[in-house]
Amino acid sequence: MSQPTPSPRIPRLLETKRIYLRPFESTDVDIYFPGLFDAEMRRLTGTQNSFTRTQVERYIENAAQDDSRLMLLIALQENDQVIGEIALMDLHTKNLSAHIRIAIDHTEHQGKGYGSEALLLMLDYGFGICNLHRIELEVYAFNQRAIRTYEKLGFQREGVRREALYYNHQYHDAIQMSMLENEFRERHVSRLR
Repeated sequence: MSQPTPSPRIPRLLETKRIYLRPFESTDVDIYFPGLFDAEMRRLTGTQNSFTRTQVERYIENAAQDDSRLMLLIALQENDQVIGEIALMDLHTKNLSAHIRIAIDHTEHQGKGYGSEALLLMLDYGFGICNLHRIELEVYAFNQRAIRTYEKLGFQREGVRREALYYNHQYHDAIQMSMLENEFRERHVSRLR
């Protein structure tokens, strides 16, 4: 009697009980590409350009070769469904700093804490493995849900780039926020271990 062939385990770089972060694979273009045309995601991220499938394939290939960024997909443990992406970008080895960005796709996945979990995993990786001192982000002033999440996690407001984004016939402010390694450790490390 033959044993059933176990399905291959999807590589997981970081994980919690509910989600895991994994690298992009060439087949992920089919998952990633349609999300670039979701109207709400385009608004929240300030995406103004349109992309072809070929451009997205090249972007993913280039990101995998770029040492100055770490781009990962966010997937659910229960069914391996990809629900978003997260990235550490502009990794600066002299200043020990980086920029973080995250997007949770579709409203059915938002407001459930997945973004907070993914951010904590990536912050822990950035401060604890990459030896970063500072991680920063930028969020548009109309994205109050994201601002509340970032503040709850311990990001500090640093300033405002006034009317930095022109979208849908209006200018919008961009809020600059950051977290330092000691702030992360004081607030989260004992809880994560």
